[in-house]
Amino acid sequence: MHVSHPRPHRRATALVGAAVLALAMSACAASDPSASPTPAAPSGIPEQTSAELQAVLDDLYTEGVFPGAIARVITPEGEWVGTVGASAEGGTTAPAPGDRTRVGSITKTMTATILLQLVDEGLVTLDDPISKYVADSPNGTATLRQLADMTSGIPSYSLDDGWQAKLFGDPYSIFTPQELIDDAKALPLVGAPGEKWQYSNTNYVLLGMVIESVLDQPIADVFQERIFDPVGMADTVYPGDSNEIAQPHLSGITEQGQDAGVRVDATDWSPTGASTAGEVISTLDDLTLWAHALFTGDDVLSPEMQQLRRDSILTSPPPNNADNGYGIGWGHLPNGWWGHNGEIPGFTTSVFHDYDQEATIVVVVNSDIPMSSEKGPAPTIFEALAEVLG
Repeated sequence: MHVSHPRPHRRATALVGAAVLALAMSACAASDPSASPTPAAPSGIPEQTSAELQAVLDDLYTEGVFPGAIARVITPEGEWVGTVGASAEGGTTAPAPGDRTRVGSITKTMTATILLQLVDEGLVTLDDPISKYVADSPNGTATLRQLADMTSGIPSYSLDDGWQAKLFGDPYSIFTPQELIDDAKALPLVGAPGEKWQYSNTNYVLLGMVIESVLDQPIADVFQERIFDPVGMADTVYPGDSNEIAQPHLSGITEQGQDAGVRVDATDWSPTGASTAGEVISTLDDLTLWAHALFTGDDVLSPEMQQLRRDSILTSPPPNNADNGYGIGWGHLPNGWWGHNGEIPGFTTSVFHDYDQEATIVVVVNSDIPMSSEKGPAPTIFEALAEVLG
């Protein structure tokens, strides 16, 4: 999430922040959670619609805040893939569906999925207090559910000035999950568990620690075995301590932590400041596979756990309400779309599905610089594409 700060330095209030995803349970919430978001035999998106979708990319590109973007729209009529710009600042090669990118908080949708798998296997319950697994956690009585839906009252370490100084002082430095938790302790609590809602990366770092503890397995292996392999995401990795992205990849730019107006290449910055809240590297193609798994539960969750996730959307406390809400690792927007945005320095991503339209939108952009919408490039593009679909 980007927030304006006094010049000359621009900093981030949330490394992998996302705006409130939203909405309460509506009529579409009762639809079949196993319904496929991808059409079985599409005939093709109409040319006029395709032209309007491409115009979205072309028009927003003129703002000059991102080098390039690639998006995929899937409807019962067919599939559209559009690109604009280049895979790197100053480059000439267009972004491609197989280009790797850092997906930021889309990682949270995967961490939450693994949590629900553990619930289904009887290894944890959503009512377990976080202190059962991480003894020194802030707000130790907060439940795993409250961490997952952001009502734990635990502050986000990424809001800590000291943590930001370390990150931007040396963007290649390595952070351990415990160090991130310790930085969160420097901040005041948001409130008692369940009292308030605040988007917090700390919640999902803690959930990653729970997963590792319960399974006694490195978190990268857990993601590989429980998410990437079953879904067929061959070009997706949990990078751990590595700051490298295998070729081909997008190169991302950011203004975070820089003098006013200065853009830098953040492609190889260490992802460890995001941990299980935002480390994953993927591609548009693999995120399309993930969208199907996320929105149906196929290959990753039982029908019961998928429905539990559908039913997890909050209507309170504020800013959740009857029209906007966040749940266990995803949100529901007022326009009927379910999903999540992702942000990490240099990159933004959006993955959303509308169950009523049976439509899916995936957007990948190699910039996190806010647009005139005051939102990141990928969320801005997603909303405009969704508007075309109606």
